[in-house]
Amino acid sequence: MAERGKWKSSLGFVLAAAGSAVGLGNIWRFPYVTGKNGGALFLLLYILSVIFLGLSVMYAELSLGRHTHRNPVGAFEAIKPGSLWKGVGYLGVITGIGILSYYAVIAGWTLYYMVISGLGKFKQGITQAQVNELFSSFTSSPSLTIFLLFIFLFITSWVVSQGISSGIERWTNVLMPLLFLILLFLSIYSLTLPGASRGISFYLKPDFSKLSFKIILSAIGQAFFSLSLGMGAMITYGSYLKKEENLFSAGIEVVIFDTLVAFLAGIVIFPAVFSFNLSPAEGPSLIFKTLPFIFSKLPLGVFIGTLFFILLAIAALTSTISLVEVATSYLVDERKMARKKAAFLVGAIAFIIGIPSALASSVSTFSNFAFGKDFLSLMDFIWANLSLPLGGLLLSIFVGYVWGAKNAAKEIRHYKDKKFPGEDIWVFLIKYFVPLALLIIIGSMIV
Repeated sequence: MAERGKWKSSLGFVLAAAGSAVGLGNIWRFPYVTGKNGGALFLLLYILSVIFLGLSVMYAELSLGRHTHRNPVGAFEAIKPGSLWKGVGYLGVITGIGILSYYAVIAGWTLYYMVISGLGKFKQGITQAQVNELFSSFTSSPSLTIFLLFIFLFITSWVVSQGISSGIERWTNVLMPLLFLILLFLSIYSLTLPGASRGISFYLKPDFSKLSFKIILSAIGQAFFSLSLGMGAMITYGSYLKKEENLFSAGIEVVIFDTLVAFLAGIVIFPAVFSFNLSPAEGPSLIFKTLPFIFSKLPLGVFIGTLFFILLAIAALTSTISLVEVATSYLVDERKMARKKAAFLVGAIAFIIGIPSALASSVSTFSNFAFGKDFLSLMDFIWANLSLPLGGLLLSIFVGYVWGAKNAAKEIRHYKDKKFPGEDIWVFLIKYFVPLALLIIIGSMIV
């Protein structure tokens, strides 16, 4: 059997894992969820959720992956052979493909907007109604949305097919620094806009009178989803780590990078929104309808808009890479399939499943599919809102009680006698706080 892939360096792992976490959830979803939940208070609760919930599950996944050097299914099987626990691994693989199928549809939109922005579609003088019509016209074109879905999945599968160090690590080493530099430039630019201070005040000055259970739940959910937890991506990436790597610091670095990207996305968007007296609570259409209109009003708007959609496409790609890798690693490890064949097979399956999501705005059968939702929204609810927290809940129970939190802690500190900082707190969180918080999230979603 061929030797299993490994990250060449600790930095390569951190950038790849951060790339998995950084995606449309940070740059598309985080700003509009923050806007709808009162700004600064949500940001504070989100950061606390990342520290106490996200980082705890991150360590659980990474330690399980590195300890077993297996994919999600193989990792559970290695700790508890012959048991039903490997079903949690299968849930992760299926969830990854499910999310990939509709996520790649929205990722395809970023390619389209990158091109039309570069061609000057959002030039001076375009009205908000024209921007809205452009979006509706584009998403109502079945052939175009399916073609873009295919292109994005093909690019992703090709990167994954090249292997761990030659494919994923090499590309994320380029894409992640580029993403960060673009985000930093756009953040500085946004702060120079007239009226930017009102956006910064909304984003950084919390109003505690707005505190509610709903905002707390939203913050916990966003923290969990934005870190790519609950589907085995971090188990998979952790499985390629060398034993001598410092797992404790690597986990912190991934979480910091991911949170910083989300934070900077807010710095880019809220000053711009307030500068033009628009609503920060616009919702999912904020990126594809509100921002293009803002770009049309800015000096160098065509350049800034194009740069923003390049940023969005890069973020989407680094996430789809990890989504394809979860299922690919399963096929390579457990089914002994060649990596190239496995990667393109996963991409092909996601493409077929993703077609109804691509048609959700153009074909009546899929635009009002079930429970008052279109097909894409229903897929998001099933896989992101229910399946991810369920996977995280089962994982935390497995690591906390079946494998044992203390055994996982030993893997995090690589069996050194000295405990890692906050080890006792982490053991408490993974055994008690994380399962309870995720149970509440799942219950609230079902209700």
